[in-house]
Amino acid sequence: MNIRSVLALLLLSVVISGCGVAAAPCRLTGAVVKIIPVIGDPVGELLEACGDIID
Repeated sequence: MNIRSVLALLLLSVVISGCGVAAAPCRLTGAVVKIIPVIGDPVGELLEACGDIID
């Protein structure tokens, strides 16, 4: 492999891993909100869907 191929693979891996970092706040908030009785599950599902959309 030449240097351009290595740099392209490195850039691609950084871009792909960035999605998980961007989705983390949605997923974390969704998990915390699910603890709340009655309204926690529906709201938590919506926040986790936000994380799925980002991924």
